[in-house]
Amino acid sequence: MIRGMQLRDAVISASNNLSKYKKQVNELNIFPVPDGDTGSNMSMTIGAAVEELKKLPEELSAGETAKKIASAMLRGARGNSGVILSLLFRGIGKGLEGVDEVSGERLVAALELGVEAAYKAVMRPTEGTVLTVARVAAEHGREALSPEGDTDPLTVWDAVCTGAAQALEETPELLPVLKKAGVVDAGGQGLCLIFEGMYAVFSGGPIIENTLTEEERAEETAAFFRNVAAEFDSVINFTYCTEFIVGRDPQVETDPLELRLFLETIGDCVVVVDDEEIIKTHVHTEDPGLALQKALEFGQLLSVKIENMKEQHRKAAEENEARKAAQEEAPPQQEAREEQAPVNDTGFVAVAAGEGLTELFKDLGCDQVVSGGQTMNPSTQDILEAVLATPAKRVYVLPNNKNIIMAAEQAVPMATDRELVIIPTRTVPQGISAMLAFDAEQDDAANRAAMQEAAAHVDTGLVTFAARDSEYDGSTIRQGDVLGLCNGKLQYVEKDPVSTCVRVTRSFVNKRTSFVTLIYGEGITEEQAEAAKSALQKKLSSDIEITLVDGGQPVYYFIISVE
Repeated sequence: MIRGMQLRDAVISASNNLSKYKKQVNELNIFPVPDGDTGSNMSMTIGAAVEELKKLPEELSAGETAKKIASAMLRGARGNSGVILSLLFRGIGKGLEGVDEVSGERLVAALELGVEAAYKAVMRPTEGTVLTVARVAAEHGREALSPEGDTDPLTVWDAVCTGAAQALEETPELLPVLKKAGVVDAGGQGLCLIFEGMYAVFSGGPIIENTLTEEERAEETAAFFRNVAAEFDSVINFTYCTEFIVGRDPQVETDPLELRLFLETIGDCVVVVDDEEIIKTHVHTEDPGLALQKALEFGQLLSVKIENMKEQHRKAAEENEARKAAQEEAPPQQEAREEQAPVNDTGFVAVAAGEGLTELFKDLGCDQVVSGGQTMNPSTQDILEAVLATPAKRVYVLPNNKNIIMAAEQAVPMATDRELVIIPTRTVPQGISAMLAFDAEQDDAANRAAMQEAAAHVDTGLVTFAARDSEYDGSTIRQGDVLGLCNGKLQYVEKDPVSTCVRVTRSFVNKRTSFVTLIYGEGITEEQAEAAKSALQKKLSSDIEITLVDGGQPVYYFIISVE
């Protein structure tokens, strides 16, 4: 049987084991840009639980310990891989609720709940990822149970580790892009390291120690905050933002997953959160009636809100000036974020890296700017603290990166005294355009639609460098080569960042182009930035306005916005 202290030590051991090898996990990323994504995100997520576990009294039960782990990991979740990991342990926490000691059968059931929660969190689960590794691990654990139901937890967890390792080896067969690159899934590898670290304690051994020196840990932390990678998706908008709360019928057994799956067939931006009494739902759709009709199968409608999201508004410039003036009159912000009462109607939080970009978002009206990017993902707690430091009743959050959106969404139910609106911006240029599209004279639905539509009409180019030698999509890439990315796709392998910037920008420009913004970062001088602008002025129509911004962002020589 596993008691609370053993579970506590197992998670600490798992965190240390992952921390030791997170660099290798990071290097499994198939994209050749410098990154430290999956391993770092998962390590920092489970590391948040370790900080809480060290404070626990020894007499806590296994169920109480699991609950503390789940809560801490949810708040510390970073990036999609971290959020999925936190949801896996959240399910485990629910499965161990009220349990003093954990049997083998209970351990399997709890892990299965975690797998179910992780799959539910992803709109379109992809096999060959960490989800597959977790699911197959749970299946092996189930198979290890004896018919008599007296299998000890160690036997179960040994089967879990074996199943996870086998599933990890098979991930390249499920995802051709992994097979082509000759690597296994990074998230799956991280999960295997976590399971192995837990097994070391369950088997009676000591906690695996983190053998990194203080200097090595400091360097890894610094590298984490230097690294940035790119991943973008298109944004699809529907007409009606539909929100409702269903009072669950205690006499009828219903599964909210069925509601979510249906809503995903008629819209997007689906969020379904439930407890024993209610189901709270949000969806963007063309037919709210279908959503409400389906909802009635689960109970009575307690509240309904439907708003049209197709109206466009064009008064952003005037309001931006008003917000800038108000910002200048406000007292200087302290470095530590202090919680503020929600007195204003509207506020803004953005995620960005670099002093110049931070100032730019503040000039556009952001109350708080959270330092972060693709592989320096802020945690859910970081975002929540910035939201609570924004003195507004409704706070718009701009993640400005696909890998931060899930962490931002986890903060929504945590801010109980104010409303959070997550605008799913995937890039910094999308975030800038979204801010410019906001109009204080319009209602929330109109602003959501305008901001998302503005973000969707921005092309984003990136100029960075190759972190290592690699073969990618038929191209031979050498460490130090300059890479040009167009909306997240590698298009150019060059030697000079200025000429690469020009090529990337020109690839986007068409007859409808009006504005080009070149945001230059570390490694680019003002003279180089001016050279890029001058070269583009010679090649593009004189009707296109080209603007230079000193963003100061790490890793990316240029971030390019074309509208």
